Amino acid sequence: MPQQPDENLYAYRITRERLFPRLKNHFAANIHQEPSAWQAYFDRLEIHFPRLFKLYYQLYARQFDFYYHLEDLLISITRMWLERSAELKDLDENRLANPDWFQSNQMLGGVCYVDRFAGNLQGLRKKIPYFQELGLTYLHLMPLYEVPEGENDGGYAVTSYRQVDPRLGSMAELRELTTELRAQGISLVLDLIYNHTADNHIWAQKALAGDQQYQNYYLMFPDRTVPDAYERTLREIFPEEHPGAFTYNPQLGKWVWTTFHSYQWDLNYANPEVFNRMAEEMLFVANIGVEVLRLDAVAFTWKEMGTGCENLPEAHLLIQAFNAVARIAAPVLLFKSEAIVHPDEVVKYIKPQECQLSYNPLLMALLWNTLATRQTNLLTQALQQRYHLPSGTTWVNYIRCHDDIGWTFSDEDAAQLNINGYDHRQFLNQFYTGRFEGSFSRGLPFQENMKTGDMRICGTAASLAGLEKALNEETDLEVNLAIKRILLMHSVILTAGGIPLIYLGDETAMMNDYSYHNDAARVNDSRWVHRPLADWEWIEKRNQPGSIPAKMFQGLQQIIHIRKENKAFSDGELEAFDSGNQHVLSFVRSSGAERVLVLANFSEKHQVLPSNLLRLYGLSYRFENLVSGQITGLQEIELEPYTVLLLASRI
Repeated sequence: MPQQPDENLYAYRITRERLFPRLKNHFAANIHQEPSAWQAYFDRLEIHFPRLFKLYYQLYARQFDFYYHLEDLLISITRMWLERSAELKDLDENRLANPDWFQSNQMLGGVCYVDRFAGNLQGLRKKIPYFQELGLTYLHLMPLYEVPEGENDGGYAVTSYRQVDPRLGSMAELRELTTELRAQGISLVLDLIYNHTADNHIWAQKALAGDQQYQNYYLMFPDRTVPDAYERTLREIFPEEHPGAFTYNPQLGKWVWTTFHSYQWDLNYANPEVFNRMAEEMLFVANIGVEVLRLDAVAFTWKEMGTGCENLPEAHLLIQAFNAVARIAAPVLLFKSEAIVHPDEVVKYIKPQECQLSYNPLLMALLWNTLATRQTNLLTQALQQRYHLPSGTTWVNYIRCHDDIGWTFSDEDAAQLNINGYDHRQFLNQFYTGRFEGSFSRGLPFQENMKTGDMRICGTAASLAGLEKALNEETDLEVNLAIKRILLMHSVILTAGGIPLIYLGDETAMMNDYSYHNDAARVNDSRWVHRPLADWEWIEKRNQPGSIPAKMFQGLQQIIHIRKENKAFSDGELEAFDSGNQHVLSFVRSSGAERVLVLANFSEKHQVLPSNLLRLYGLSYRFENLVSGQITGLQEIELEPYTVLLLASRI
């Protein structure tokens, strides 16, 4: 039986008694055509509507026309379910029967821009054999929706979710691609940029034309009185582009809320009509065949005077309400949060009824920190204190993405280890831009503040890890060390659990692309340096023994194969411990009876660990080295520079 809301019980009962019969009557003709499918749908509605009602009531109960909007929502999501293909409805049932599918050690993710990796959707479709060769089961395509000409924030200013950018292809081609990926065991991931739309979205265009209904889809004010009041407690995101959080629009004669870029108008989620229409857009994308949605900028969606308008309780309620909608109309759909905020705030978005997946920005940042410092203390601390998640959820672990690298560790965590957070970030900034003496890195600053020294870091994994510098200086030893650094960090994300995510191009050690300097639309955004056009002549060298792409690709494939052959690397327990050697990261992965000790040397020097260390952590006296296949007894452990040992307990 569905669990009824513990608040406003009378309102819920009256609503259910009135709306369900009206809903069934509205779709009576369709129900008679597929009675068994409709029964499954209404069963899910019975289960999840109590939660949806409670959340919607919390958000919108003060609206005088609350019940009208709630009925409109139910009709909308039912109509979207009706449009869902039979194949996707079968997939829904399969996923409901196997709810932990995304927590398997078989999962491996890749992410890319369609145009930069393969030209267009047809070109990408031809790359499916390559994805299979690499072992992908999860493919995240960066925003491919219709966008404005010129600046569009790399696709994050969306003109329409219902059209593909014509430079990439058509919606029909996207559906075909999705179907073929699914047939090959690859789940498609797309973004839902639900904090804002582009200023040429149809809603924005109607608002510009003077339609008050659509002006209420956004937050716009006739003078600076209200914006000034809000900005007393807001931080600036892109102050170089526009100060504050508002942009004056002369056509409207109003100030429009634009948290990020002036051409991205923030949606007004205090208006239930906005929630309902965005729920339709979400389900349209789900009906393409998308299985995971990356929720962009989740922290910013709700506005409240006197606050920072970030991570507010209502921001969580919104995601939970969208989650309830998905459970009813597209239960295959999972949410992945993108919250590059304080670690305490990141985890608040992660729960089965909110976001089942989350990027792990802390692990990403601390992997690069550990590579620069050769000290594992902050990383070990994070794995011990900040890695555990609720049942039914998992991390998406990555070493970089399309965006910049920010040093998101907590100052409080750093202080526990006698590290000054501000000073340490300054060091990391200097190191990864190559300004620190002895640095191997060739990254670029992003949003550098010349007064404070604050910045974020851009660069491909290869250039950040030293390959670009080594090749320019023609140092074979350094070339090999750089490749080992890249493999080391990928080995950690492949063995730590969750879904490992590879930014495609890193698997063959592609380096920074400085051609963006010649593009007027991109020259001021250094993030394009690590969004290179795929060099397929370089990638094809993965089959050329001794080449850099071959060393990288084959080394990565070896670890991927080990991950997929050992269930210990499914989502299970991770126990991190102090190895007694400041350069060696140490943790145990276990699932059922399987236990694997992971030892990662983040130093360019040979390291030794005592044998009695293993007994202290309850490990058996015999091990199989999963890399070499050799069985070894309990003895002194030696690690070569930048290597990982994977030791499976064998009694």
